[in-house]
Amino acid sequence: MPPGSCIPLIVVDAANVVGSTPNGWWRDRRGFTERLRDRLAGLAEYGIESTGTPVEVVMVVEGQASGVEPSDTVATVSARGSGDDRIVQLVAENSGRRCVVVTADRGLRSRVTALGAEVIGPSALR
Repeated sequence: MPPGSCIPLIVVDAANVVGSTPNGWWRDRRGFTERLRDRLAGLAEYGIESTGTPVEVVMVVEGQASGVEPSDTVATVSARGSGDDRIVQLVAENSGRRCVVVTADRGLRSRVTALGAEVIGPSALR
């Protein structure tokens, strides 16, 4: 979707969402990130509130999870440096468009809400 599209943009802080559950993710960051991507597949069609309103889903990955491939419905963006900085950049690039960031990171929440994004916690994806 081009910036400014009327379809909402959901930006997922993959490292934060994967790390929000103590389930052994630290032993296989890439594998858990790939499973997160697969769990997000229906989100593009049904939206966060399961309203049936389509959304664009972008999952920002970093570190050991960099290079996780996109799926048909979930784009992946590998951050070259800080994943948080890349998420802020994506929100800024999409000003004027409804953006929802999925993270529990307080610092990131503050940065993206200052740009007009909404924020929901990782539990909203469960």
